[in-house]
Amino acid sequence: MTFDNQLRVSSEVGTLRRLLIHSPDRGLGKVVPSKAQDWLFEDIVHLDTMRREEYDYYVKILLYFLDPEKVRGKIKEIDADPERLFYKPGSAAYFNSDKVVDIQKLLAEILEDDAIRVKLIASICAVERCSFRIQEKLKEYDPIELAKILISGSLPDLHMIFAPLPNFIFTRDIGIVINDHVLLNKPAKAARTRESLLTQYIFFYHPQFEGCRNNIIEIPDNEHHFLLTEDELKSDYHRSTLEGGDVMMVAPRHLLIGCSERTTLYAAQQVMKSLFERNVVDTITIVKIPKKRDYMHIDTVFTQVKRNVWVLLGSIARQGDEAKKRDVLHFFAPKEDPDRLQIMQFNKGWENKPTEIENLEDLLTDISKNDLGCNEPVEFIYSGNNEFPFGAREQWTDSCNLLALKDGVVIGYDRNDKTLEAFRAKGFQTVRAKDLLEEFEAGISSPETIQNTFIMLPSAELSRARGGSHCMSLPILRDGF
Repeated sequence: MTFDNQLRVSSEVGTLRRLLIHSPDRGLGKVVPSKAQDWLFEDIVHLDTMRREEYDYYVKILLYFLDPEKVRGKIKEIDADPERLFYKPGSAAYFNSDKVVDIQKLLAEILEDDAIRVKLIASICAVERCSFRIQEKLKEYDPIELAKILISGSLPDLHMIFAPLPNFIFTRDIGIVINDHVLLNKPAKAARTRESLLTQYIFFYHPQFEGCRNNIIEIPDNEHHFLLTEDELKSDYHRSTLEGGDVMMVAPRHLLIGCSERTTLYAAQQVMKSLFERNVVDTITIVKIPKKRDYMHIDTVFTQVKRNVWVLLGSIARQGDEAKKRDVLHFFAPKEDPDRLQIMQFNKGWENKPTEIENLEDLLTDISKNDLGCNEPVEFIYSGNNEFPFGAREQWTDSCNLLALKDGVVIGYDRNDKTLEAFRAKGFQTVRAKDLLEEFEAGISSPETIQNTFIMLPSAELSRARGGSHCMSLPILRDGF
């Protein structure tokens, strides 16, 4: 396969042309209750249902929008295969798109190089503290099988040699494309270290990214990290961790970075310094959200739907501020409220005093109007229609975590009823992924003609993983405006 090395993302809602995904692998079926928290997974999922009845719709929708020749007129044939080989990298029937790219496929391709193979096996075994015999045994497998092992943690006989990577389906967190640069993550939790290492090898060695090697940014540790105490290493001001769910390329010269449970102020500062020095963007806005598991990243509390439409969680936006003003107890809260959302905007010459923005709606309105040039009124759709208790309940199942396939067309979970009501009230149609695919196959509608639509993905199992369609995507090419 040839690669054109195109890599550019300058908005959240420009028409999506290419992205990285990772289909649920056999490692997801190995998560046990006693280790779920350590492996950063919230629940025990039914792997076959997740694959066959949920994620496969996600892949088919993506292909119809990004690479329709791979899927148009073939849905019945694909669904009739009991082995589901269409979705499995390395199989003869694999869809093998260069637009919708499974990161496992890229991993297998770099493992064909013996020198890379030896280095990567040694690196992974060092991280996982494997025995020398395990390291030697891994060299016996072909690249396709070895890629499966390094991701799933299990051999072909399903014997586990190290922990699975259940979060690898959330490709957003491994990196982010900022204009023509790639920012690689620095995970906050040890459970994601192997993901980070695999990602480094893929971006630095795969031909797909050959043209952007000089534009890959890695986040440095504190230069004196080895001298810091254990308490200092846990501090936001010394620890350097960042995940892609906390980074949004909202406009060609404007980047958002969230400081959250997973991304520290120190890492945000290092990224800001690097991007300004390289002249990649002009403005970086830091959005500091509460350090809570139910929020985790900024893309769990807001995402963009259209140039002038955003979906967000009301309790941390202006809606939440207004509620606090009506609460007498708010006046007696500690001055440094840990649950307070803070927004600081920096421009080039970032050592100058930043601008503080009072609330999320003001920030998003400014992005739509001034960065994206919208003349239409800016509108907000709130999780759970901003009704108690549905706002929090539906945010937990990713009502605010949506992937825009193009301006005004998003894909998200079907289970968030009140949020879907709010979308319909704003003039959006909502359609099940299955029904939309049938329409596409019948020629009733097409990805080119569809507008202002929320595509509903089946989500009984996917939602248990605590990540939505935005999390499950790493866009590497979008159209500009």
